[in-house]
Amino acid sequence: MPYKTNSELPDSIQKHLPKHAQDIYREAYNNAHKEYSDPQKRRHKDESIEEISHKVAWSAVKEKYEKGADNNWHQKKK
Repeated sequence: MPYKTNSELPDSIQKHLPKHAQDIYREAYNNAHKEYSDPQKRRHKDESIEEISHKVAWSAVKEKYEKGADNNWHQKKK
């Protein structure tokens, strides 16, 4: 199911990602959920739409954020 707001994201996402990273996660998740709703468009046909959408969302977050030594997520330096 797509997320309308960040407050609908899983607790683990809300607790560990900064707001901007949550925005990225939500938007990427929703886009993937829409794009891959047709199972024929999925590379791995055995994965659910939720699994794929979460993978895409994490990938998008990791482009701009990284987990620091303090176990918190920080925006990458340019």
